[in-house]
Amino acid sequence: MKIRDPISCSSLIPPLSSLLFGEVQEWLNWQHWKCCERGTVPWVRIPPSPPLEQRSEAGGDQRSEGVSNRGKMEMKRSKLSRIAFSAGLGSLVVAAFLAHSAAGQRRRATTHATICGNPRVACKTSVTFEPYALPFRVPKNAVIVDTELFYAVILKSIRGNEGDCNIFIPEDQRLKTQVLFPDHKVFTSRCNDIETEFFTRVNRNSRIMAVFAGTTLADANRMLAAVKVTGKFPGANIRRMRTGFNGT
Repeated sequence: MKIRDPISCSSLIPPLSSLLFGEVQEWLNWQHWKCCERGTVPWVRIPPSPPLEQRSEAGGDQRSEGVSNRGKMEMKRSKLSRIAFSAGLGSLVVAAFLAHSAAGQRRRATTHATICGNPRVACKTSVTFEPYALPFRVPKNAVIVDTELFYAVILKSIRGNEGDCNIFIPEDQRLKTQVLFPDHKVFTSRCNDIETEFFTRVNRNSRIMAVFAGTTLADANRMLAAVKVTGKFPGANIRRMRTGFNGT
C-alpha cells in the first residue's frame, strides 16, 4: 500500500464551521491511527448544508407560514364562534316570538264575555243559544269563550251521570219558573258536551236550575230574598260562577 504524505492528513481535521454549526463532516474511510495509509474512498458523499443566508430565509418563511396558518385558524374559530352565537341568539328570538304568538292566540281565543241576564232584552251575540241556556255576548270568530264572573241563585239540583245527556230538569219546569222572575234569566244545565255550555263550580254529575243574580254580591242577596219570598225553593243558595263553551 502506498504511503501518503503526512501533511495531507490535515485534510482529515474537521473544519471549525462544522464544529460551530453542527455540520456533519464527511470523513474518509480511514482509521485515525493509520491516517497516512490509503483507505477506500466512500462512494456516497454527504452534500453540504445550504448557506446560512438560505437557511435563515427558509426558517423565516416557515415561521411566516406558521404564523399565517395560526392566523387562519384563529379567523376560523372566530367565524365559528360568531355563527354559533348568531344561531343561539336566533333560537332565542324564535322561541320568544313563538311564545308571544302563542300567548296572543290564547288571548284571542279566550274571551271573558258579558252575560245577557235579562230575557226581555235582546242579546247581541254571534251564536244562537238554546232556550234553556244562559246567553252571553260571543264575538265573531271566537273559539273558546268563557264569561265574566257572575252570581246565580241555585233553585234546584238533581243527580245524573256525567255522560248521560238524558238526565236534566225538564223544560216545562224551567218555563214555569221563568214566569216568577221575568227580568232575570232562569237557566238549566245539561251533560258535559262540546255543544253545550259548561258551568264552573257545578258538580259534573249534577244538573241544576238557577236564576241569574247579577255580578255583585249585593245583587245576589236581593235575588235570593226574592226567591225565598216565593216559598217554592227552600234549598236555594248563592253561587259565584262562570259559563262558557269550547268551540274547538
